[in-house]
This record gives sequence, C-alpha cells and structure tokens, in this order.
Amino acid sequence: MSIPQIASTTAPTPRVFRARTGQVAYGYQVGMLCAQWNIPFVPGDLNNASTFDYPIRYVEVAGVSGAAVLRGDGAQFTSLMVEAARRLEAEGVQAITGNCGFMAVYQDDVAAAVNIPVLLSSLVQIPMLSTVIGPNRKLGVMAANSAAITPEILAAAGVTDMDRLAVQGLQGYPHFNDVILQESGTLDLDRMSDEVVSAALQLQKDEPSLGAILLECSDLPPYAEAVHRATSLPVFEWASFIDYVHRAIAPRTFTGPF
Repeated sequence: MSIPQIASTTAPTPRVFRARTGQVAYGYQVGMLCAQWNIPFVPGDLNNASTFDYPIRYVEVAGVSGAAVLRGDGAQFTSLMVEAARRLEAEGVQAITGNCGFMAVYQDDVAAAVNIPVLLSSLVQIPMLSTVIGPNRKLGVMAANSAAITPEILAAAGVTDMDRLAVQGLQGYPHFNDVILQESGTLDLDRMSDEVVSAALQLQKDEPSLGAILLECSDLPPYAEAVHRATSLPVFEWASFIDYVHRAIAPRTFTGPF
C-alpha cells in the first residue's frame, strides 16, 4: 500500500530588495579606496577596471595624497580612510582594498572599523608567502619606494621578521620615478616593463636565495609575467590577491563531467 505524498506547504522565501538612500548603483562586491594620483592606469593596474572579471567600486578619498602615502607620510589621513571604508560597507561591498601598498598604515584601523575583509596593502601577503617558500629562502619585495619599507609599515602589515625579506626599490629607475613618483602623466609601457625587469634581475643577483618575488606597488601587476619570464621565480602581486579574496566572498559553482 503506497503512502500518499503530502505537498509541501512551505512558501518560497520572498526576494525583497530595499533601496539604500543616495545609492545610484548596486552589485559591487569589492570596494577600492583610492588615493589621489595623476598616473595613467594601464590594463593590469589595480585602477584599471578591465583588470578584473567582476565590478570594482572605486572610491576616490578626497584629501588623501598618493604622493604623501608613497613617501610613508600617510598616517595623517587615517580618519578619512576609515570614514570612506564605512561608506563602502554601507553600500554593500563585501571586501575592501586600496590602491597603494603603503596603505598598510591604515590596515588595523580600517579593519577594526568595518565587519568585512580588509586588504589595504599587497604587503599583508608577506607572512603567508614567507611560509610558502620555506624557511631557507628569502622573499624578494619590489617596492615603489624602498625607503618607505620601514619596520613600522611592515609591522602594520603583520610582518615580524624582516630578515626573511630582500627589498628592491624602483625609485631610482628614471621612467618609473617620472611616472609613479613625480606623476608626469605619460607612461611608456615598454620602457616601464624594461625597468621593472631590470630591477627584478638586480634583486635576484643581489640575493641568490630568493624563493619568490612580491610586487608591492599597485601599478606593477602588468609586469608580473615579464618578471617571471626573466627570473623564473614565482611572482605574486596585488591584483591576483584581490582575485583570491573575491573567490572567498563569491565562491565558484563547480560544474563539469564526473
């Protein structure tokens, strides 16, 4: 004797959307706090929207000088960054990043002010990467301004062992200096790539025990492939790190044959 099937009386969950006052666009999962720059942001740069396969909510934080942050003088803008991060969270973003590696100075304050993941600097990858490459290898860090890679900025990024690092600055390379530090407004892609590769090869020559290279600057991801090709080392950069975090807030649906 069959048992009669009882139809479910559970009603589907209503899909209700409510407007946020003053918001004119929705659907951004990652928000980026942007200091003010005069730099051509080429594809691959964090500030070029085509770099990512998902929408980024770019927010210019008025009053935050990119040049000052790059010099290591960014602490004066902490309250502005915290306020902007709170606005992004209120808009519905699920993770917050920045557009300069030296924004590590804001990492703790911003992370404490919101309830979503915060990765304001590429430098926060260092503790993980130091573990990944093993205890007998050093991590090369290519920085826009090596003079600003201080114990304080590294501590803000969670780095406690500077002895595991080999830092190579790019401030002495003329085209990089003109475009990124002096903000001349014109970028020659081939010339920039040549300088970044030359800096990477110098780093590798100076420190033969390198296990990997981290590109600190948000303007350096376009040159990661060229650096890898020249050095044969794993090259970590910021855009891919944002992709990694995006996977955590927007997990993939896996399909395919079994």
